[in-house]
Amino acid sequence: MAIDHFDLVVIGAGPGGYVGAIRAAQLGMKVACVEREPALGGVCLRIGCIPTKALLESSERYWAARHELAEHGVGVGDVTLDLGAMMARKDGIVNNLTRGVDFLFKKQKVKRYFGEGRLVGPGRVEVVGETNLELSADHVLLATGSSAATLKGVELDGERIITSTEALTLEAVPERLLVIGAGVVGLELGSVWNRLGAEVTVVEYLDRILPGVDGQVSKLAHRLFTRQGLSFRLGARVKSAGAKGEGCFVEIDGGERLEADRALVAVGRRPNTEGLGLDSVSIEVDARGFIPVDERFATKAEGVFAVGDVIGGPMLAHAASHEAVACVERLATGWGHVNRDATPWVVYTDPELAFVGRTEEQLIQAGVPYKSGTFFFKGNGRAATLGRSDGITKVLAHADTDRLLGVHILGPRAGDLISEAVAALEFGASSEDLARICHPHPSLAEALTEAALSVEGRPIHG
Repeated sequence: MAIDHFDLVVIGAGPGGYVGAIRAAQLGMKVACVEREPALGGVCLRIGCIPTKALLESSERYWAARHELAEHGVGVGDVTLDLGAMMARKDGIVNNLTRGVDFLFKKQKVKRYFGEGRLVGPGRVEVVGETNLELSADHVLLATGSSAATLKGVELDGERIITSTEALTLEAVPERLLVIGAGVVGLELGSVWNRLGAEVTVVEYLDRILPGVDGQVSKLAHRLFTRQGLSFRLGARVKSAGAKGEGCFVEIDGGERLEADRALVAVGRRPNTEGLGLDSVSIEVDARGFIPVDERFATKAEGVFAVGDVIGGPMLAHAASHEAVACVERLATGWGHVNRDATPWVVYTDPELAFVGRTEEQLIQAGVPYKSGTFFFKGNGRAATLGRSDGITKVLAHADTDRLLGVHILGPRAGDLISEAVAALEFGASSEDLARICHPHPSLAEALTEAALSVEGRPIHG
């Protein structure tokens, strides 16, 4: 028997689930959210984006104290690492933010249920926990996120062969760390432990790092990360990995065996769709395990919707949030839309890498006529004062209409700078529009102006 009826029941309290629940409540719906973890916020907040960025910030400051402050005239003496304090700071940030989500649920009167949520029929959600119960709803939103993927032949043990979850809680800096995968997670966590003293080797199946990133930007990033001390084995297929004594091994094509203290598997994510009771409403996942949805984020089952990592596309926290908002706003108002072409991506390494829109390779493949403008941060005054002159800004525009097609930034605070480019793409701006924006001087944002000017071959400082 259902104990209560809701306008909307959300399964999952990550960036898609909790944001969708809050927005639905703001729109006047009676909302429940089912989450199996004690803390709200999902993978991103608890064991993903937020703790990773906390460690990136702390490790960058440690690196700066050891290698960079002297040139600013700042003497700090012997610099020591207190890894326990660093981890405690990270945990404190996470705890404060998860409590913040709990507060927002109470403020918006979202009813929270603790346990595993699964469909048991149209408009029915079972909550499996300490006390099993059943909820009924007009609409159900599936937002259960994703988990770390692995490779055939790789034996995860959580001790020597680990995922990003364990890499965020190591109690000591490994002397040698192997990272399998040169994507966002691998490079961010590889950077953390490299700065803290580990010898880091990144093994990648492709012949380049950061698949999906503009090729010119990826090549420059590769050079900069190598200069920082990361080693790369590109074009290397991992055949197996496992524990060996107090350490581990990774075997790659050709029979070569690499050994280390830890191996971090960072080869992408897989959707959390198992155990959701999809068969009870005749929903079938696709070949990769994703839930098919239409432009309204509706599944084939009446009243059942899905957003975020479980539906594929950009597996990003902010993408899930925007999809959830669009989904519930459409339920309440009849209108809700997400422009995936204007979804930004950020890699929080040093320098940061951020982009929105299409890459040069994608434009070539699609046969789209384009023109390109670039500007290197070595010509930016603010970057020079920060001691962060490495990197590039790249603007791609349509050759005939000048409409922006993509913006790519590798440089200081790229994750913040990209928002201006996102707004420009969203509003259909041209490269000339971007070039005519008056930025403060000196500022990093002036690099966008220069790159946009460069599209027409008229940069001032390039």
